Amino acid sequence: MSIERPEHGIGREVSDWWKTDIIDMSPGVIRYYGYPIEDLIGNVSFAQMIWLMVRGDLPSPSQAKLLDAALMSAVDHGPQAPSIAIARMAATCGVGLNNAMASAVNVLGDVHGGAGEQAVALYRAIADRCEQGESLEAAIDSEVTAHKELHGKFIPGFGHRFHPVDPRAPALMALIKQAADAGTVTGQFAEIAMGVECYLFRKKGKRIPMNIDGATAVIYAELGFPAPLARGLFCLSRSVGILVHAWEQTGQGGRNKGPIPRNLLWSYDGPEQREWQKAPK
Repeated sequence: MSIERPEHGIGREVSDWWKTDIIDMSPGVIRYYGYPIEDLIGNVSFAQMIWLMVRGDLPSPSQAKLLDAALMSAVDHGPQAPSIAIARMAATCGVGLNNAMASAVNVLGDVHGGAGEQAVALYRAIADRCEQGESLEAAIDSEVTAHKELHGKFIPGFGHRFHPVDPRAPALMALIKQAADAGTVTGQFAEIAMGVECYLFRKKGKRIPMNIDGATAVIYAELGFPAPLARGLFCLSRSVGILVHAWEQTGQGGRNKGPIPRNLLWSYDGPEQREWQKAPK
């Protein structure tokens, strides 16, 4: 039985303090966008549930497969990734898992964690130009040039400081091609991303391969997710690696581990030792 919501007066003002299309709840009742939770449990995967919560309806199995691939592929990249290192360092400071996870997620910003969002925005800007009649090559040149002028030489989604070729990207792009061949997605953004990679090769004289951010951005764009959600979805994905590294470090122990071993010191560029002199009265 649902609680009746008041139609007017103070009660209505209270019930309207928050408004949401996401969840309807009363004693004994939980519904997400109208779907009873008891119908979803055991029938809907976590990736499908994420889609439902973000989009308001359930994906097709093939759409869910693509989303699941994007989410699982980015869960971890080892302690050389700042977010993972921070999770482990936080764990050695004696905080709980939630604190370690929050510390790590909070550094997923424009530089570490934001490239997927930026790549989706770049792909969509190129797509918009193509819809207005520009050729793909001209649209790529215009948007990549504009991005460099605004943000510097790094193009989000391409190149990797650790991997000559990011092994995750080709596997994801193969899944996208399968989905495009099956009609699940159009393949438009895959074509745009590959066009950007070719453009960078022509300009640089060397290949700058697509990385995981570029490939997951293709998936998110093909599935119709707005650019800012690409970062949010990456945070969900990477939180898995953050959790398990914090948990592993908790089991390993250690106290106050910093970013470098304690027998190594940082470079100091400040003044030489100075003597303090009391100022005259």
